[in-house]
Amino acid sequence: MWFDYISNNTNSIVNSTYGVQNNRIKSRVTFRQAPVQDTFRNNSPERLFNETAVRNLISQNPEVLQILAEHKIPLHLNIKELQELKTGHCKDTQNISMAIYKHLPKVLTRDINVADLKNGAFLHDFGKVLIPPEILNKKSSLSEDEHKIMDLHTELGYQLLKNTNFNENTLQIVRMHHNNYENSVNGTSFVPNVSLQIVNLADKFSALMEQRSYKKAFSTDKTLAIIYKDVQDGKIHPMLYKALCDAINNNDIPQK
Repeated sequence: MWFDYISNNTNSIVNSTYGVQNNRIKSRVTFRQAPVQDTFRNNSPERLFNETAVRNLISQNPEVLQILAEHKIPLHLNIKELQELKTGHCKDTQNISMAIYKHLPKVLTRDINVADLKNGAFLHDFGKVLIPPEILNKKSSLSEDEHKIMDLHTELGYQLLKNTNFNENTLQIVRMHHNNYENSVNGTSFVPNVSLQIVNLADKFSALMEQRSYKKAFSTDKTLAIIYKDVQDGKIHPMLYKALCDAINNNDIPQK
């Protein structure tokens, strides 16, 4: 080991005048070595939460501008909103998703790719960077047309991330995270996989617990009561709801 090398050669390394004899130390590093790739920095979804990255993503997929043009949405990057999502709602949704996953029975988690779940949860609202701020931050209820534009953030997020290194499992979480259990998609029956259902629930829980431009933050009890109604209506699987409650009771999710 390098530590042993230093320990066994202390007398040859230390010089009474300058502290080090460079000509008697064999360096393990040369200037011709290939740089070590920082895989965490390159693969972390956080690297995309800045203006330069978003503009590069837009340039890589013409479909993004086509969607904006079809719905008469001006190209405007909400970088402030994106930064707030990065440290707030997106990170919160990721943490809640992992807490729910932790408390689910193994029979439901055995086919889940944890990395895809974490990345999908963190990136789920990435497309909001292209939603007009007057809609994102409206203090009253959205009109029907405004709802349609807001709903585009899932498809915009998918298209923005389509040419990145994130796999299809992660991208589908971004694209479909607002589709509830046994919901209908494009007129067909749709039952999302467990990862999608986890992020859907975590996103909803986080949003209800947050203060938004149009509402105050709800307490944990009120949030659970609202979500339980969705369980009764068949929109959220009861086993996921139980896992959420278990995570809260075990302090894996902070209460308010």
